[in-house]
Amino acid sequence: MLTKGYTYNVLNEFKKYVIQQARTNLTRGKKNVNSKLYKSLDGDVEVGKTSFSLSFVMEDYGVFQDKGVSGTKKKYNTPFSYTSKRPPAKSLEKWIGKRGFQFRDAKGRFLSYKSMSYIISKSIFEKGIKPSLFFTKPFEKAFERLPNELVEAYGLDVEDFLAFTFNNERLRWVQKLMQEVRIF
Repeated sequence: MLTKGYTYNVLNEFKKYVIQQARTNLTRGKKNVNSKLYKSLDGDVEVGKTSFSLSFVMEDYGVFQDKGVSGTKKKYNTPFSYTSKRPPAKSLEKWIGKRGFQFRDAKGRFLSYKSMSYIISKSIFEKGIKPSLFFTKPFEKAFERLPNELVEAYGLDVEDFLAFTFNNERLRWVQKLMQEVRIF
């Protein structure tokens, strides 16, 4: 028999592990320029007598970093793709400034951040964003480590559990994607 305290502790450890590993993956993958996504990763666990609630939250763009985005010329196995609208150049200007690099033109002069943001925006539009799976991999690994008694008691399935744990409506596509791809 599962107790409320045991279930809470197991799910809280699950949450902590996923967040810690996702943050580590962001840092290792050099996707932690301004720490906004890193700091936004959070979760909440609530356990009742017959049910539980586990939710993860992150910045909206985190899902695009995790699952990637197909470009117009290069495709990835992701539900997201650029079709007509490019990434915002204004955001890229800030990113370029934080990274501290500049391109040069044919004459050797430095390009402005505005010119560089246009070039990078065009490149992202065409090539897309490669999936980093910074969140998905630790989630799957932690799910495999959940005690069998907890999985069986609540009838958990990894696709349903992943979709269930997000507060963000934009992330509900995970369940559909997993059914189509059958990764698990």
